[in-house]
Amino acid sequence: MAANSAGKPQKALWIVALSALIGFGAVYFIGGGFDNAGSSKSGTEAQDSSPSAAADSGQSSLKSGKMAAFVEKKTPQPLPDITFQDANGKDVKLSSFKGKTILLNLWATWCSPCREEMPSLNRLEEALGSDKFVVIALSLDRKGYDASRKFLDDVKADKVKLYVDPTAKQGMELKLLGMPTTLLINKDGLEVGRLAGAAEWDSDDAKKLIQSVMN
Repeated sequence: MAANSAGKPQKALWIVALSALIGFGAVYFIGGGFDNAGSSKSGTEAQDSSPSAAADSGQSSLKSGKMAAFVEKKTPQPLPDITFQDANGKDVKLSSFKGKTILLNLWATWCSPCREEMPSLNRLEEALGSDKFVVIALSLDRKGYDASRKFLDDVKADKVKLYVDPTAKQGMELKLLGMPTTLLINKDGLEVGRLAGAAEWDSDDAKKLIQSVMN
């Protein structure tokens, strides 16, 4: 009886921890590589949300409500100048958008949570897109631009700026752990923070977060 009673608090703590993790939203794990196959694992991930990462980022004044899973950097951090392709197969560098606040969403056509959040990203671009802000939908799908374009057409996401990296190497450069993952990048090209998992990017909380970086 004593041993059984002692185990109950531990079980309760485990359930609380698991519930908190699930609360960050679904994301497809990448693990060792990127794939279009249906065998890709689905689970929950709060990237950089470990106790050590939380201590590094400190208390965030930006994340709240719908953006509670956003992990803010203690100070904005440099990013590798990744390269991706446009509709014509031309190379485009991330640095070419310097001067704009960027919401960089990394996704693939086989990712169910990506399908769930893409319409909200489209509405965000429609609402805030300007010479000061852009939503970049960077597909890491091996099927390439045409398949990614069809996906966006199917979900009626015609406002976000589509680019592709069929090699998926740029996702690795960004230390991506799963998809979707969205990076908020300031006008100086520095990462303010990121959110792993689907989110309501057209929510008031998301707009406040982005506008606070733009101002």
